Amino acid sequence: MSDERRSELRAVFHPRSIAVVGASSDPRKSGAKWVTGLRAAGYAGAIYPVAASGGRIAGLDIYPSLSAVPGDVEYVVASVPARSVLQLLDECVSKRARFVHFFTAGFSETGSSEGEDLERHMLEVAHRGGLRIIGPNCIGNFCPAAGIPLGPVPAGKTGLPGTVSFISQSGGMGAKLVEYGFGRQIRFSKGISVGNCIDLDTSDFLDYFAHDEDTRFIGAYLEGTRRGRRLYESLCRASAAKPTVILKGGRTEAGSAAARSHTGSLASSPPVWSAMLHQAGAIEARNLEELADCLLLLQQLGPIRTRNVGIVGGLADGGGGISVSGSDACNDNGLSVPPLHPRTRERLLDLIGEVGSILRNPVDVSPAQFRGLDVLHEAIRVVASDDGIDLLIIQEDVDIMHSFLGVDETREVNECLVKLPQETTKPVVIVLPVGSTEAHRVAVEEQVLAAGIPVFPTMARAARAVSLVSGRPG
Repeated sequence: MSDERRSELRAVFHPRSIAVVGASSDPRKSGAKWVTGLRAAGYAGAIYPVAASGGRIAGLDIYPSLSAVPGDVEYVVASVPARSVLQLLDECVSKRARFVHFFTAGFSETGSSEGEDLERHMLEVAHRGGLRIIGPNCIGNFCPAAGIPLGPVPAGKTGLPGTVSFISQSGGMGAKLVEYGFGRQIRFSKGISVGNCIDLDTSDFLDYFAHDEDTRFIGAYLEGTRRGRRLYESLCRASAAKPTVILKGGRTEAGSAAARSHTGSLASSPPVWSAMLHQAGAIEARNLEELADCLLLLQQLGPIRTRNVGIVGGLADGGGGISVSGSDACNDNGLSVPPLHPRTRERLLDLIGEVGSILRNPVDVSPAQFRGLDVLHEAIRVVASDDGIDLLIIQEDVDIMHSFLGVDETREVNECLVKLPQETTKPVVIVLPVGSTEAHRVAVEEQVLAAGIPVFPTMARAARAVSLVSGRPG
């Protein structure tokens, strides 16, 4: 991608000014929510609300038309009826805007010839005027560092800037990914909802993110494409540059029909998509949770390549069943749970004894609680230091921990766990199942995530994410 092209698309995420056309003074309307969201997020550029009705919103005057805006307009958010889009495009061209993103729906996704014709006319007007279109039928740009939230969200929540960027053909799926990010400390660099992709599309933003210095990992939710060869080539470039995780919507016949009526996407068979993603070097997720899981794992640990997994359970009790289910989860996903080296087993036997424990791998360390927390900590470090182990998965059940150890000792255990990656130089993953002490569990999750350790709700999801990122899906 040329420097000129990169500079052009950078302005999508760092525009100097934004006009919101359809910005009613009624705070319940989507246009008004866009304005209040930008204000709440701390967007530093000029914000120009536009609506024929005039008035004020979020302390700003509403201009009667785009031409009445006194300053330059770089980026336009259009929340107007479909019948008004051609007139608005003329105004955008006259105002010399660079980008217009249409929240407006009612185009090719309806399956009507009128909707398709309107998209063609939109594209003709925009290209004649040097204007680029995002959408239509989308919620556009997202950039925490620039103070731009995703979509019409009055609270303007963006989360802390990070290194994960994403593309989504669905505004709802993009918004849900961001919500997952807020809850699991996935920190985003940028995001874009592209909708029907009549002009700027997935390939444009894959190429941009592949070269963007602030993006280390790329995620995408796709429903289809009108330019298959171009998408494949962009995926190849992006995956070669950075780990790229793709969720393909519409894998079933019913899903394909829904995709056509959602973004007007052209579908192809699931095996074709999977083969294309594999050949391009992308990671294929099966659902939104897997997409988020892989992005979290990459953010916390980087592009790991793991085969041999060590599993530790029973930090207080209940480690036997966890050991069995953990082994199944890893093997189901193409990961190996190798036996520990004899020296490791001998050291564990000295530390915690054999009665009530499992010292093979998975390791049930529950008897260690009766010999003191120092012994428990050392037992976990011994497992992690085994030369045959590439990565350690630890299951911690906060309910059981509180019952057997108490809140204070549970806190001490977690203070030890967050130091493990530095002490052992091995990547560590924590499994924290949901339970009855949810507030305490969430506090532990936040503590562990802040230390750079990925957290998953189940052993199965942890194993699946490790497998996908390592290129070993079962």
